[in-house]
Amino acid sequence: MDPNLLDPALIKAAKRIYRTYRVLHSKINRHPQGVAIHRDSHRGQLIFKTKPILLPGEYFISLKQLESEIL
Repeated sequence: MDPNLLDPALIKAAKRIYRTYRVLHSKINRHPQGVAIHRDSHRGQLIFKTKPILLPGEYFISLKQLESEIL
């Protein structure tokens, strides 16, 4: 799926997951590549590998896209 066509609710949920990680792990110098998020449940997890393996129904939202959406 084209990242520009992602449901805004998915992006919002991914930003929440990423922000929570940043707050809870602010002293850790490990940066995720992005968030894998399920289109129906909006549950997701941070991905630290450069080539994520996604489950059916999941989308990958890159850290670059999340940070541009946050600004």
